[in-house]
Amino acid sequence: MKKSMFAVMSSVAVVGLALAGCGGGQQAAQSGQSSTQQAPDTTVKEPAKTQVLRWNLHSEPPTGDPGLAEDTTSAAIVKAVFDGLTRIGSSGKPEEAVAEKIEVSSDMKIYTFKLRDSKWSNGESVTAHDFEYAWKRALDPKTASNYAYQLYYIKNAEKANKGNGSLDDVGVKALDDKTLQVELTNPTPFFLELTAFQTYFPVNKKVVEADEKWAGEAKTHVGNGPFKMESWEHKSKMVLVKNDNYWDKDSVKLDKIEFSMVEDENTELSMFENGEIDWAGSPLSSLPTDAMPALKDSGKLQVKPVGATYWYKFNTEKPPFNNVKIRKAFAYAINRQILIDNVLQANQQPAMAAVPPTMGLNTGGYFKDNDQETAKKLLEEGMKELGISKLPPIKLSYNTSEGHKKIAEAIQDQWRQNLGADVKLENQEWKVYLETMHEGNYQVGRLGWSGDFNDPINFLELFKEKDGGNNDTRWENPRFKELLNQSATESDPEKRKSILREAEQIMMDEMPIMPIYFYTHTWVKNDKVKGVFQDGLGAIDWKWASIE
Repeated sequence: MKKSMFAVMSSVAVVGLALAGCGGGQQAAQSGQSSTQQAPDTTVKEPAKTQVLRWNLHSEPPTGDPGLAEDTTSAAIVKAVFDGLTRIGSSGKPEEAVAEKIEVSSDMKIYTFKLRDSKWSNGESVTAHDFEYAWKRALDPKTASNYAYQLYYIKNAEKANKGNGSLDDVGVKALDDKTLQVELTNPTPFFLELTAFQTYFPVNKKVVEADEKWAGEAKTHVGNGPFKMESWEHKSKMVLVKNDNYWDKDSVKLDKIEFSMVEDENTELSMFENGEIDWAGSPLSSLPTDAMPALKDSGKLQVKPVGATYWYKFNTEKPPFNNVKIRKAFAYAINRQILIDNVLQANQQPAMAAVPPTMGLNTGGYFKDNDQETAKKLLEEGMKELGISKLPPIKLSYNTSEGHKKIAEAIQDQWRQNLGADVKLENQEWKVYLETMHEGNYQVGRLGWSGDFNDPINFLELFKEKDGGNNDTRWENPRFKELLNQSATESDPEKRKSILREAEQIMMDEMPIMPIYFYTHTWVKNDKVKGVFQDGLGAIDWKWASIE
């Protein structure tokens, strides 16, 4: 999913819906939780206490637009105020959401979604046309969606996004108000996970076309999810309230979610300890690293490994990182385990690969941690190739966070000691930082990646195209691209895994990114908070949350 702001699986996902062919087979099983109907309770009860969840966002969400959201904070807000054809349920598998029934052709390439009666937060009906419009809008080059590539599984989507084909030819069509038909280029086992992802959410065409800034203010924002925006005081506070027009409103227990926006992790933890917020830490912020030992000892700290990788990106078009040997030297020269033990302190795992071990490509990694001898040798060779006798000053960039700062300072020190590098640190506010990375105005920059769906391709496809929306490294390799294309047509899971492993090997041989560690999420919460769902990839959903 997504670029992650914070420090802190099997190769092909098994789809959690019973799928059937279009030619008269059984329809998809109904979602157990969301589709259950109960007789009304006529018992006279005391008025229920208003349920308010108080949370801190480490940073202002850059957008509330599902077609433009690309970071963990925006994605969490978007998931709260929108609903897709499917939604990842508490089982961790996709369940029917706006789609009431799903039919799949025998060749697994044509999906027919029958929509239930549902409404936008402004009371208008959600239709299949809203989905078709939203997906084609995200693919339209004019929209400049950095996540458009996530729709490339749909027939002709990539051509349209790259200006080589028409949006009219993209394989998504509303057959009527309640029927959406989608044609894929190849069978895609994880497609129903994708339809639960933000880029596949619908948007209200009239709202979008009436105001291009509709998603940046509460008064103009319209969604179809469990909650709706009541207020958005930029860089200060956001309030979501229960959406009474939501099709599954009976499953929503919270009346309100109040978000503060405090960047400092120590202040956030103090707010939690003073009873001002109900949750501190991951996945939308981080806990102070200095507080980890005491929180562990108190038994309050909760830790969850997730399918996400913390890495540094190299700008492969800027010296000295236009040289592969120098990139590898910097990657080999750090001691990840010391960083985890002394700075992070939350049971993270050193990363010597891009893809998390839960996805099963290469659990042993592709290089050694803290390989000083090889690092020095490669640095010497790389400098000779560039014709330089001394490294130029290196700028290491990160978004504002005490955790990122401490990691950067530790790596700065290791690079100085082990490579003799003069490293300057630079930090920026999150939204500005993302723009800086996308524009290529950096040498080495911090980002993390949390999977959008449980498959290695999601980590590798980021680097398929040098001008891809989430690449930033400007790196591209023809064989790497060929292998990713080949994996899309390989139906044998083991052969596909082997293809993707070869692709990851190429990437680690050329090192456009420097993997540092595989994430764990760490947080503390009020014991009264129940039902906040975090999936195995780290995404959060408040739909089923409650205050007891």
